[in-house]
Amino acid sequence: MACCGNCLCCQCCCREAETRTPEELTILGEIRDEEDEILPRKDYESLDYDRCISDPYVDVLEGMNNKRARKHEAVRWMMVFAIGATVGLVGLFVDFFVCLFSKLKFTLVGDSVDKCSDKGCLPLSLLELLAFNMTFIFIASVLVLIEPVAAGSGIPEIKSYLNGVKIPGIVRLRTFICKAVGVIFTVAGGLFVGKEGPMIHSGAIVGAGLPQFQSITFKSIKLDFPYFRSDRDKRDFVSAGAAAGVAAAFGAPIGGTLFSLEEGSSFWNQALTWKVLFCSMSATFTLNFFRSGINYNKWGSFQLPGLLNFGAFKCSDEDKDCHLWTAVDLAFFVLMGVVGGLLGALFNCMNKNLAKYRIRHIHPKAKFIRVLESLLVAMVTTLVIFAASMLLGECRDLSSPISHNTTGNEDTNSTVRQYFCTNKTYNDMATLFFNPQEAAIHQLFHQDGTFSPVTLTVFFLLYFLLACWTYGVSVPSGLFVPSLLCGAAFGRLVANILKMKLGMDIYSGTFALIGAAAFLGGVVRMTISLTVILIESTNEITYGLPIMITLMVAKWTGDLFNKGIYDIHIQLRGVPLLEWETEVEMDKLTASDIMEPNLTYVYPHTRVQSLVSILRTTVYHAFPVVTENRQNERDFMKGNILVSNNIHFKKSSVVSRAGEQRRRCQSMRSYPSSELRNVCDEQNAIVEPAEEGEDLLQQMLERRHAPYPNLYPDQSPSEEWTMEERFRPLTFHGLILRSQLVNLLVRGVCYAENQSSASQPRLSYAEMTEDYPRYPDIHDLDLALLNPRMIVDVTPYMNPCPYTVSPNTRISQVFNLFRTMGLRHLPVVNAVGEIVGIITRHNLTHEFLVAKLRQHYVTI
Repeated sequence: MACCGNCLCCQCCCREAETRTPEELTILGEIRDEEDEILPRKDYESLDYDRCISDPYVDVLEGMNNKRARKHEAVRWMMVFAIGATVGLVGLFVDFFVCLFSKLKFTLVGDSVDKCSDKGCLPLSLLELLAFNMTFIFIASVLVLIEPVAAGSGIPEIKSYLNGVKIPGIVRLRTFICKAVGVIFTVAGGLFVGKEGPMIHSGAIVGAGLPQFQSITFKSIKLDFPYFRSDRDKRDFVSAGAAAGVAAAFGAPIGGTLFSLEEGSSFWNQALTWKVLFCSMSATFTLNFFRSGINYNKWGSFQLPGLLNFGAFKCSDEDKDCHLWTAVDLAFFVLMGVVGGLLGALFNCMNKNLAKYRIRHIHPKAKFIRVLESLLVAMVTTLVIFAASMLLGECRDLSSPISHNTTGNEDTNSTVRQYFCTNKTYNDMATLFFNPQEAAIHQLFHQDGTFSPVTLTVFFLLYFLLACWTYGVSVPSGLFVPSLLCGAAFGRLVANILKMKLGMDIYSGTFALIGAAAFLGGVVRMTISLTVILIESTNEITYGLPIMITLMVAKWTGDLFNKGIYDIHIQLRGVPLLEWETEVEMDKLTASDIMEPNLTYVYPHTRVQSLVSILRTTVYHAFPVVTENRQNERDFMKGNILVSNNIHFKKSSVVSRAGEQRRRCQSMRSYPSSELRNVCDEQNAIVEPAEEGEDLLQQMLERRHAPYPNLYPDQSPSEEWTMEERFRPLTFHGLILRSQLVNLLVRGVCYAENQSSASQPRLSYAEMTEDYPRYPDIHDLDLALLNPRMIVDVTPYMNPCPYTVSPNTRISQVFNLFRTMGLRHLPVVNAVGEIVGIITRHNLTHEFLVAKLRQHYVTI
């Protein structure tokens, strides 16, 4: 990577630097100043899509029959319809108020400009526009201060959520309110942003919250709705809600379904496909029904399918030689795809550097600095719009616009602006800047002969730079419409050049559409879903081939330099996102190379004080439930190598595992800490035979916890233990989550040591999931209410049959199992059931695997 030097251009066009060491920055997730690199953070919690087959869940399964299953499925379909209809109504709400505020602003400012053009008071018109825009942006920015997660489009966060990463606050009701209301004021405030991205985020929040019938914002409102109390169900509804958001934004239900499939979901099935498509259809037709009735007073006519509609691409009946596109045009479309990919890569690189600057110099400061930045962007944008329209716009004859399609000609001509021009002329720059972005897109798609090449060039450059600066400020903002508008100007410019210089007879609207697709594809790097979204938005299937080819070429070109804009912002947040598959060379590694060998575990029967200590001194979200294998003591130590059923731990590994044992001893109050003795100095332990005549009752007591033989509750590791005892192999019996352990402690599920474990209270599945998704925290637990000597039997509540892998499993197999099954933890268990490590999402990130592969090469 010789090109990666210090110059800004090289940094923009190169992939991330390929140099990392000391221990490949063992703590991944911190910014390294020398390389300017942000690595995945370890503090993100994964969602758990795997079912926990515990005793309470088995009881639910035993009580399930076909009638109940059909009832549960019917409730699921009703919830899917309710989500789609609600998302459609949210889109209606956003669109109504955006149109209302925008119309109010442009009407008052337009009247002022018309009056002041003759009287010479244009500065007053500028002050009016500034007052409107900065007031709206101030309100939107304050809403983001209330809920910071509401900033941006929300698509990177939803993509991360569907990938299996829990981002705090991303699907909360407060986020939804700030997002939906904030985007109204952001778009009405004149920033170069769209409302389509926030619509996708809002739809996902509706999908996550509606089936729960409760909210942390309104804690007092809590309805008894026992369904869908798991990450697995919630993820399905979030997928449906995000797809409904796309469908409502573009009138593209099939595109919304494919978006949810392509951009985020870790795993998929046929039943989910039907539900997501049904939800998308519900959102589209709900929005269409109400918009058609409100705007045209034709209830039930279904004339406005989405918030953004490109209009009909049709040649007029009089022009017999007109054609939308020909085979010759495909060559130009490919070239436009290449240019769109290059422009998208440049846009992403500039925006990435701006985002890094914000992370370092704006976010650490007081929150009002973010508001000031938003106001600065709004002020600069307003001044640029006003100055460009007044100074750079060309006054053109009103008779020149002739539209190819007759259906939308009247609506398109009604948005022509005459600002700063005399009678019977119009300002082509003001026509683009002083209109809602959807109207400007219609102008570029359907108006012929309206814009000069100079106007299109200036408009493209200004829009490119300002949209890049705007995306990332602390306001709700989408990127679809600005990218479409910027690309449409580029495509229209190409069409003008081909007409004027080469004399080609082409349909300008087609080139504007292809330019929009090229630039948008170069920025977001979506292929399947974006192709279908654009086809559905144009309602013209003949555009399928050129749009698909353009998007593929734009993606391939952009991928040579950097990632898509959403992936870049995911990386900047340090989210451990899992790609679709690993690289081929990663199969040189096995599960034992990437697993975490230092385990914090619990026994099937553990004292309360030990559990509290473990939970308070660790941040792990799952703990293996193990027992010690006392049967292999004689073969346990052989020289300097610790042998455990075909898995050989060298001396250094023994020491590292010993270090974990020392930390465990120090963290647990009932376990006295001790210093480890040298492995070489230890002698093989000899199992003392049981004394003859040993009390049979005593033998039974030692086995009282069968089938989970364990330490007697009074026993703890001590100084007298030999190395064999201290590092005895751990037989794996299952996994138990932190939330489950805290729930057991909160509800007092334990028994006294002079009692049988059968006396321990039993919790039902409804009680175990009652607090979902926000379980109590161990630090909020009142220790005065707990008897530290009581014992908790965790075996009824653990997952006794989680997915496991062998230490010799190749990385591609581990990765596919982990991602497609939506796992949170993957224990590594050897051939005889001993746990030797655990794999989490962090161990499968690209950065972690690359670091381990380099270590592998060094070892070789």
